[in-house]
Amino acid sequence: MADIEPDDLDEKPLDPAMENVRRKMVKLQLVSGGIMLLMFMAVLAAIVYKVTRPDGSERLVAQPGLAIPADQPIVVAALLPPGFTVLSTDLSNNQILFYGTTSDGTRKALVFDLSVGRIVADVTIAGN
Repeated sequence: MADIEPDDLDEKPLDPAMENVRRKMVKLQLVSGGIMLLMFMAVLAAIVYKVTRPDGSERLVAQPGLAIPADQPIVVAALLPPGFTVLSTDLSNNQILFYGTTSDGTRKALVFDLSVGRIVADVTIAGN
């Protein structure tokens, strides 16, 4: 085997130019490591944010302008035209559709909006 002399194991001091280069490289390595750590923390924060954020399907969709009291029902009066006979009704979100005929036999569809408390559409139905 090769004999290693103890003098070869000791590090010899670098000349001043190489020592400056070594110091700059150590500083560059520390700065790069700090930036990498900061970016890693940002990625972890984004993952935690995405995982803990509630899903869109869990959100309740509130109808604009319609406040429902917790302890009592909404009380609203729909004023239909005189002589209007209701044949059927339908409810969609906060709107009620009244389908019927007037006293002269004209078929109509009236849309009553609960959020504004009035008839918002008066549709006359002609044809078959």
